[in-house]
Amino acid sequence: MKQRIAIVIHGAVQGVGFRPYVYRLATDLGLPGWVANTPAGVLIEADGEKPLLDLFLLRLQRDVPPRASIHSLEFSILDPGDFAEFTIRESDQSGPVTAPVLPDIATCPDCLREIRDPGNRRYRYPFTNCTNCGPRFSIITSLPYDRPNTTMRAFAMCPACRKEYGDPGDRRFHAQPNACPVCGPHCEAWDQAGRLLASHEEALRTAERALREGAIVALKGLGGFQLLADAGNRDAVERLRRVKRREEKPFALMFPSLDAVESACECSDLERRLLRSPESPIVLLKRKQNPRTPAIDPGVAPGNPTLGIMLPYTPLHHLLLGDLDRPVVATSGNVTDEPICTDERESLTRLHGMADLFLVHDRPIHRHVDDSVVRVLLGREQVLRRARGYAPLPIRLGRELPDLLAVGPHLKNTVAVSRGTSIVVSQHIGDLETVQSHHAFTQASQSLQDLYRTKPVAVVSDLHPDYLSTRHARTLGLPVISVQHHVAHVASCMGENGLEPPVLGVSWDGTGYGTDGTIWGSEFILLKHGEARRFGALMPFPLPGGDAAVKEPRRSAAGLLFAMMGSDGFARLDLPPLRAFRMHELGLLSTMLRQRVNTPLCTSAGRLFDAVASLLGIRQICAFEGQAAMELEFTAQSVLPGRPYPFQWEQAGAAQAPNAPVFADWRPMVSGILEDLAQGTATGEIASRFHATLAAIITAAAQRAGIPRVVLTGGCFQNRLLTEATVARLLQEGFQPSWHQRIPPNDGGVALGQIAAVSYLNLLR
Repeated sequence: MKQRIAIVIHGAVQGVGFRPYVYRLATDLGLPGWVANTPAGVLIEADGEKPLLDLFLLRLQRDVPPRASIHSLEFSILDPGDFAEFTIRESDQSGPVTAPVLPDIATCPDCLREIRDPGNRRYRYPFTNCTNCGPRFSIITSLPYDRPNTTMRAFAMCPACRKEYGDPGDRRFHAQPNACPVCGPHCEAWDQAGRLLASHEEALRTAERALREGAIVALKGLGGFQLLADAGNRDAVERLRRVKRREEKPFALMFPSLDAVESACECSDLERRLLRSPESPIVLLKRKQNPRTPAIDPGVAPGNPTLGIMLPYTPLHHLLLGDLDRPVVATSGNVTDEPICTDERESLTRLHGMADLFLVHDRPIHRHVDDSVVRVLLGREQVLRRARGYAPLPIRLGRELPDLLAVGPHLKNTVAVSRGTSIVVSQHIGDLETVQSHHAFTQASQSLQDLYRTKPVAVVSDLHPDYLSTRHARTLGLPVISVQHHVAHVASCMGENGLEPPVLGVSWDGTGYGTDGTIWGSEFILLKHGEARRFGALMPFPLPGGDAAVKEPRRSAAGLLFAMMGSDGFARLDLPPLRAFRMHELGLLSTMLRQRVNTPLCTSAGRLFDAVASLLGIRQICAFEGQAAMELEFTAQSVLPGRPYPFQWEQAGAAQAPNAPVFADWRPMVSGILEDLAQGTATGEIASRFHATLAAIITAAAQRAGIPRVVLTGGCFQNRLLTEATVARLLQEGFQPSWHQRIPPNDGGVALGQIAAVSYLNLLR
C-alpha cells in the first residue's frame, strides 16, 4: 500500500547540492514528490511503497553530498499525496531561521580541471564554481540560500548556464553562484587612479607581470582584498612592511602547489590534508633547514622557525599563481588594525599608496571574510583565526537557548548569536581600535542577526566597562548580561567540546577585567552548575606604565623584580631588562612602583612570559602582540624538555576564608632563573624549564581542586610547548584535559563563551 513520507531535515543542507541530491535519489527510486529549502533546513515529501520509502530514508542519510551534514531528521507517515513526478519547489521563505549558512569553499578538483582544459568553455575563467565549491557566506544576503538572496542576483545566467542549473544530472544543478565567461563576473586591472589598464584574461597577465617586476598588487579575492608581493623580492617585502605599518609580524604566503610547499617546509599527512581541504586555511608549518624552493626573503617572517602557508583556493588564485609559479606574500588588504577592504572603489582610497596595481572584479562581496589560520597540535587541528572556510558553521551546545547576542571582547573580536540549541559565531572581525573596525563590528553584529532573523532577548558583553563592544551593548535597548572575560574563555572551551559542569578551567592570557576590578590573566576557574568561582591564579605583580607594558616586556620584568626585591632589585644593572632603560628612566620606574602611580597589579600569564623573555635578553620591546612570548617559546624548543623550577602556594586573605583563592608563588622560580643566568646557563635550557614549571603549576592546581575534567583556554595556549607539556602532565596524573580545536583559544572564542556561560550559569532569569 502506498504511503506519503514527510521529512524535515536540519543541518548544513543548503549551498551543498542537497536538493539536487534528493531529486536524483528520489528519481532513481521512482518516488514522486518534492523537495524545498526553508529558513530552517529542507522539507521533503514523497509517495511510495513502504520498502522503497525505507530505502529512501536509509540512503538519504548515508550518501549525503561531501559538504553536507545532517544534524536531525524527523519524518511522519501520512496518507498518499497526488504527485505526478519529483520536483524541486520554490523555497519557502517563512518561519524561523535555523539552517546553517555554509562557509566559502575552496575550488573543487572538477572545477580546477575545467579551468585548465583548453577545450572547456570555462577554460581560465576565474569565477568557475559548482555545488561542491565556491562562494557562500561572503555573498549571501539572506536565507534561504537561493540566487536572488546572493550578490550574484545581478548576473542573469546565459542559456548554457541555465541549462546546467536545471539539469538534475549536472553537478551545477541548482548551483546558486553558477556563471561562465559569457554571463558572469570578470576581472579588470586598474592603476592607482582607477584607470582601466586591461580586462578579462589580459588583466591576469598584467598582474602577473607586475608581480614579477616587484610591484605590490591589490587583489580583490573571495572575502576582501589581499596585498600580494613576490616572496623572494626583498625590496617588495620591505616596502610592503612599510606601507602596511607592520614592522616584524610574519606575513602569510601563498604557494602555487603542494610540491612547492613541501620543498620549503616539513609537512605531515594531517597538514597536507589541511592545505588541500575545502577550508584551505593558512597552515602554520615548520621551515626546513635546507629548503629546495626559490628563496623566501627573511623579511617575510623574521626570526620565526615557522611559516604561515596556504594554497590557491579560488580559480583566480589558481590561475595567477600557476602562471607566476613562485610563492607570494598574501596579506590582508588593509592598514594594520583596520578590517580588510571589500569594495573596489573604496580600495582606491583605503589602499592608496600601498598598491601599484589593482586586480579587481565586479562580483560584490556582501561581508568581509579573512583567511583562517590553523595549525596541527597534539595530532589535531587547532583553529587560531576562524574565518573563511569555517565561519559561520554553528557550535551545537546541546541546550535549548533563548535568542541572545554576544558582542565579544575588545581584541580579536567576533560576535555571536544563539538559535535553538546552536551558537553561530561570526567571522574574525579584529581589534576594535579604529573607526573602520568599529564599523565592521557593528555591521557584522547586525548582519548576523538579520541573516538568522533573531530577536535577542538580551545582549551579553564583557565585564570591562570601557570596551567598545561593552559600550555598544548598552546602546541596544536590551538587558545587558556581563560575563567575566576568563569565565567566558572557560565556557567557550566547554561549549566547543560538548562538556557539562563541573570543570576546572585554566584561563591564561594577557589581560582581562576581574570581578575585583584588578587585571586578571592566569585564572583557575571552578565552573559548576550555576556557579563560576575563582579558585586561584598566579601571584600578582605590578605593571609600571599599565598598558605600556604590553609593548615593553622590560616593564613587566621591572615589576617582577620590584615585587621580589623592592627598589633593591634595580641595583641589578647586569640584568638585560634594566640595561634596556636609561638611568633616569630607572629612577622614574622605581618612583612609580614605590608610590604605585599608574602601576596596576596583575596576575597576567602573558606578562609573566614577557618578563621572563626580557630577563633572558630575548626581547625588550615588541613590534607586535605576543612577540616576546613567541620568541621565548622558540628558544625553549631548541632544547630537550627541562625540569621544573620550584614554586609554592599562598592563600589569599584570611586562611579561614572558605572560598579564598590560592596563588601560585612564582618567586622561587624567578630566583632559580636568576641563579641560572648568573651561572651562564643557556637561555634555551632556562626557557624550557620555565615552560615545564608552568605545566607543573597547572597540574598542581588541578590536584588541589580535585576536579577530573580540566579545560585549557586563553591566548597563552596558542603556545605549542606549554599546551603539549601541560596535557602530558595532566594525563600522567589521571586528569581529563580538553583544549580548543575548531574555536580559537584566544579572544576569538570569547563571544561563543559569553553565550555558553549564560546557559551554564543560569544568568538569564
